[in-house]
Amino acid sequence: MTSTLPGARAARSEPPEARSLAGRMVRGRHSDPPWARPAVIALLAATAVLYLYGLGASGWANSFYSAAVQAGTNSWKAFFFGSSDAANAITVDKTPGALWPMELTARIFGVNTWSILVPQALMGVGAVGVLYATVRRAAAPGAALLAGAVLALTPVAALMFRFNNPDALLVLLLTLAAYGVVRALEDARTSWLVFAGSCVGFGFLAKMLQAFLVVPAFGLVYLVCAPTSVRRRLGQLVLAGIAMVVSAGWWVVIVALVPASSRPYIGGSQHNSVLELALGYNGLGRLTGNETGGLGNLNQDAGWGRLFGSELGGQISWLLPAALILLIAGLWASRRSPRSDQARAALVLWGGWLLVTGVVFSFMQGIFHAYYSVALAPAIAGLVGTGAALLWSRRHDLGALGLLAGTVAVTAWWAYVLLGRTPDWQPWLRPTVLIVGLAAAVLLIASRWARRTLAVAGVLAVAVSVAGPAAYALDTASSAHTGAIPSAGPSSGRGPGGMGRPGGGGPGGGFGGMGGGQRPGAASGQNQGSAQRQGPGGMGRGGAGGPGALLNAVTPSAALTTLLTNNSGSYTWVAAATGSNNAAGYQLATGKPVMAVGGFNGTDPAPTLAQFKAYVSAGKIHYFIGGGAGGGMGGRGGQASSGSDDAQQISSWVQQNFTASTVGGTTVYDLTKS
Repeated sequence: MTSTLPGARAARSEPPEARSLAGRMVRGRHSDPPWARPAVIALLAATAVLYLYGLGASGWANSFYSAAVQAGTNSWKAFFFGSSDAANAITVDKTPGALWPMELTARIFGVNTWSILVPQALMGVGAVGVLYATVRRAAAPGAALLAGAVLALTPVAALMFRFNNPDALLVLLLTLAAYGVVRALEDARTSWLVFAGSCVGFGFLAKMLQAFLVVPAFGLVYLVCAPTSVRRRLGQLVLAGIAMVVSAGWWVVIVALVPASSRPYIGGSQHNSVLELALGYNGLGRLTGNETGGLGNLNQDAGWGRLFGSELGGQISWLLPAALILLIAGLWASRRSPRSDQARAALVLWGGWLLVTGVVFSFMQGIFHAYYSVALAPAIAGLVGTGAALLWSRRHDLGALGLLAGTVAVTAWWAYVLLGRTPDWQPWLRPTVLIVGLAAAVLLIASRWARRTLAVAGVLAVAVSVAGPAAYALDTASSAHTGAIPSAGPSSGRGPGGMGRPGGGGPGGGFGGMGGGQRPGAASGQNQGSAQRQGPGGMGRGGAGGPGALLNAVTPSAALTTLLTNNSGSYTWVAAATGSNNAAGYQLATGKPVMAVGGFNGTDPAPTLAQFKAYVSAGKIHYFIGGGAGGGMGGRGGQASSGSDDAQQISSWVQQNFTASTVGGTTVYDLTKS
């Protein structure tokens, strides 16, 4: 007996012109019902509206990356290396793949909020479309539509596809890789498996080692389920692995071969090494908490409950219990199916993705932020769509119907729990979801004897299952988000660090995501309770002329901006400031290179004190701006890991040898006048 869902086998007999990814999403299949094509177009259009509406409210969003985008539009060298400034002092602390789409659009349309954020939103629409096409290979159109809607309405997805962190490109590439694996599973075609490996490899260029977390699941499902000999399967996996390594490694090899004197310093490393960045600071260090150059392990919630806890629950876990139930139920239901059964292979693929990535996220001892969990969204959505369709196809069986009803009831109860964490926000929604969810579960069981209730029960079940995340997603899309640690949904009293904990972190962490942690008190005097949802003047901006923090950039006064831009053409850097976010605010305001002393955390030895003195002596830096976060003038607080103190030495040397003046509330040192 096979568990392949209705409509899945038609994929193998399609005409070649209908097999293209874009073509199938727009035209549909010959076997699709008439409503399928309009439905998927409506899904993509609604997703586009959700992700594009009101993007301008977020301003520069994450100024750390926006400044790098600006640099890449002014210098192709900065573009290639991912430099923080157009003069190429230091790179951002990750591979630059996620910057490239934004930099290309900014080169065409100018550096502004829309040119930076629209590519992210379009990646989200693309990810939803690719997920639809992937699930459709093994299930009916309704299942694929459900999966696409679940992804689109996941709160953390609505956040990250409207933001300029690397996660948007990573999710799109991993979803494309899943599509390639599913296509390869149909007829053991090597080209599709190589395509999947290439997508994962390019995912490394977006967010480093996190991209490889899907490899065990993808490799296992192909090795077990592909319809060809074991020898050929192994050979194909080797070729896909080679494609992955080449796609991930070409940039790393080039950077490693370029002499250090001819490229910017590799931000996030202590020895100007891209391998150290990939394997240490943004690699194994994130797992163990031993992050040289980071700000230490300040996470206290690692464990099995992390994905369901107060920080991540409302971001990603609305349908996580349902996905796990449907995974187990689907595998049991398909236990007697042929080895190459498509539906079971899809469950293994999505389930492996979810379990491996989820376990790693749960037990990471290094800096971790809740928005990393967007990488779980396609897997959860794929499991919900595929698993629900598998049980629905067996709805004449009381056991399958009971599992569906139980899944709906558990989902409604869990939404009730999550909504209880924001009791003052839309209080009517919480009891409504629970009551309607339980009613839908009862109607599903009753439909065993009263068939006319089945359609109503199905509609209610889907609606109540997505009601909670949809409400959070709409709230997310209607709110401005700035800084290094954005959060989806209404505020639940979390503070700034790590989605609310002091010490959560800033750009650069988590397998190449947002990096070093915020030291306690780094943003003192600012709103500690809602760092994730602010426009200009919010967390980290410090008001006009105030010092920047690890969470976001400073907004300089008009007087200071004028001072920095006067005679700017005579200098390589119009200013230097401690920490990347501090420098980013001045760079975005002036449009001129500003040196980020010490990189993001202020712990990188870039430049050294001797190098900085040489720059000053050569007249390459006009001003030094006092203040800032990280390891510079503010000092390193909390549990800082070992790292360079060059930034602190530089700030001390400047204070001792140059005269301070105050411009627009900011301390400035003119380095041309000792």
